[in-house]
Amino acid sequence: MQLNKVHSVKTIDRVAAELGETVDRIFDLAIDMEAEDGVIWVYGPADDSVIAFTPFGIENLRELIEMDRQHAH
Repeated sequence: MQLNKVHSVKTIDRVAAELGETVDRIFDLAIDMEAEDGVIWVYGPADDSVIAFTPFGIENLRELIEMDRQHAH
């Protein structure tokens, strides 16, 4: 997948629901991700912001979730 051709992103709330995880868990896993990993911050009015993920970022999250599960066992 080309990283410079992002056509859509999904908010952390939507990604958490799709992956069956909590927003807090996704945030904890994503906090160290970089833009190159498929994560961006979206800023709105009144300093509102939300973290969002490209399709590549969601795949990276899936891998992080799996690694986290394996590490916990």
